Amino acid sequence: MPTNKEIILNAINELPDDISLEEIIERVNFISGVHQGLEQLDSGQGVSHERIKEEFSQWLIN
Repeated sequence: MPTNKEIILNAINELPDDISLEEIIERVNFISGVHQGLEQLDSGQGVSHERIKEEFSQWLIN
């Protein structure tokens, strides 16, 4: 399993050379958020797909 550093370096290496620092930071923040979300799911802190569907259906009805 790649380290966090390897994941970020690989993602940065895939970006075009003329990308701005702000876009690099956005990419790193996105990857961090996805990684954090996956860790939460692995530890059982996630919300089930059925629960989300129920909540969305209530929002769309109101």
